[in-house]
Amino acid sequence: MKRHLPWIIVAFCGIGLAQAGDFDNILRGLIKQKMQPAAPTQPAAPAQPVAPSAPAAAATAQQKPADQLLKALLSGNTSQEEELRIGQQISGNLLGAAPLVRDDGLQRYVNRVGRWVALQSERPDLPWHFGVIESDDLNAFAAPGGYVFLTKGLYKKLKNEAELAGVLGHEIGHVIRKHHLKLLQKSQAIAALGSFFGSKLKNENEIVQNLIGNGAEIVARGLDKDAEFEADRIGLVLGARAGYDAYALPAVLAEIGHVAKNDKSVSLLFKTHPLPEDRLGQLSEAVGERLDGLAEGQSGVGRFYRLR
Repeated sequence: MKRHLPWIIVAFCGIGLAQAGDFDNILRGLIKQKMQPAAPTQPAAPAQPVAPSAPAAAATAQQKPADQLLKALLSGNTSQEEELRIGQQISGNLLGAAPLVRDDGLQRYVNRVGRWVALQSERPDLPWHFGVIESDDLNAFAAPGGYVFLTKGLYKKLKNEAELAGVLGHEIGHVIRKHHLKLLQKSQAIAALGSFFGSKLKNENEIVQNLIGNGAEIVARGLDKDAEFEADRIGLVLGARAGYDAYALPAVLAEIGHVAKNDKSVSLLFKTHPLPEDRLGQLSEAVGERLDGLAEGQSGVGRFYRLR
């Protein structure tokens, strides 16, 4: 397939490019799969629990759940259950600020596409949830535990299902690499909460709420630019593994790049993400001509759900 990313970024020439690390190996694996969807992994049989000794059991009983969650966040060793609790709190805050679009057909469709793309990832067993929220901004958000949202404004910009899959794949990348959990771990709020450890904070919700604020702050806060570049690479790979056009995500970035920088619909996106031309430059360097061995993926334009 003689179709390379540079054709998308002709208008963005002269950009400094960084190496993409092990992305070359990821692409080789993708080509080896020949566009076959990744098979969901079978969960391993649960290990039999070992009864703790009497002193250990007593210490566990005395430790508050809030202490356990804060300790997990501080250590960066959060369990999936703790990750889900954090994600639920963050998602609830987000939906309090911008509710889901009242279109059941749209929400079912986005969940079907999102879960199919998520199955191609290394965390297919998460209870993934996807949704379109009421906002004219062009943006998408992820929260720990498998919560992914895009705005109605961004959805209206999409031309086909492959582009939707690419956008969702980018946000899935944030979840599987635990980018937001790492942001929480680094947050000054955690250090401040350390003084309350084991005393003033009574439950997990109070800890999480103090960490992320009263609104949707954590999903609107900018991640490190390297996290965004990594999520772009993951989104491209997951979309291709799911059988979609691998160039769909770059096409979305190019479309967003045509929006005027002073347009209010992209003000938050450009504040919290690298500019589209920088993201396209990074993808171009990472991919090069390595996708030439892939059969062209589907656009899914005939299945794409059109907003009424």
